[in-house]
Amino acid sequence: MKNNNTHRNSIPGKSLFIGAALSGLIVGALLISGFIGSRSGNSLFCSLATVRIGGGAAASIHSPTPIQLQAILHYATSRVVPQQSLGEVTVSYDVLKARAPCNFLVFGLGHDSLMWTSLNPRGKTVFLEEDPRWFQTVLKDSPYLKAHTVKYRTQLSQADDLLSSYRSERLCSPSDAYLRGNTRCRLALENLPDEVYETEWDLIMIDAPRGYFAEAPGRMGAIFSAAVMARNRKGSGVTHVFLHDVDRRVEKAFAEEFLCRKYLVKAVGRLWHFEIPSAANNASVAGSFDLSHTADLY
Repeated sequence: MKNNNTHRNSIPGKSLFIGAALSGLIVGALLISGFIGSRSGNSLFCSLATVRIGGGAAASIHSPTPIQLQAILHYATSRVVPQQSLGEVTVSYDVLKARAPCNFLVFGLGHDSLMWTSLNPRGKTVFLEEDPRWFQTVLKDSPYLKAHTVKYRTQLSQADDLLSSYRSERLCSPSDAYLRGNTRCRLALENLPDEVYETEWDLIMIDAPRGYFAEAPGRMGAIFSAAVMARNRKGSGVTHVFLHDVDRRVEKAFAEEFLCRKYLVKAVGRLWHFEIPSAANNASVAGSFDLSHTADLY
């Protein structure tokens, strides 16, 4: 989620406004977390007093995490803001508000990573980043983040061929697709850290890898793999998948093919939000991806 637009943060007033708004979202998450934790007592005020006075385990459960406090300070004082607009961020925030603590997988590491982690207090938030140098830059300022570098085996220039040819490979089909070690399906992210495969993700954000020049990895594999993760979910409920930059032709076409427009529940700006049921809990999901979107991408 590197900011590739050098002019995006050139308006100080706008940057400070967005930063203040993001800080407000994080503070709101803190208040909601504290309120939910207090409902087991008879009174909100009494519960807060108990936490404040009693200390110990009760205080640690409902007190702000270090990364939340760092995020508030960062966004309240920084002119560097996330690439997503406040409206786009709010879509994911609303889901996190209802689901946190949860398992949240984010493709991309950047100016918004601290925010996403702070909005999922005491949950698992993991970032996957393609650029080792950018990885080091971000982690130097935010060592609390849990992130991995990953390598992609596709290029954006291959998108049209990948979309038209995946049906000929059995291990790309909805009923047989898997990820770890699946070298035969070129869209499968087959060499991610074990933690990614061994965790059932409640939310998946796709805002990387880069997809704006021919040699870039493109987001084809990330979109396909998110769909496989969602369909292979064993637990109850849906997987929330958020895809950014849907104004670009490749992102839109691969989303309609693999995430399926029938599961699209919200669209704000350049962000689409899908709620994808698992194949185990929904027989209609197991049959096929949406094969109706086969137009050339270039």
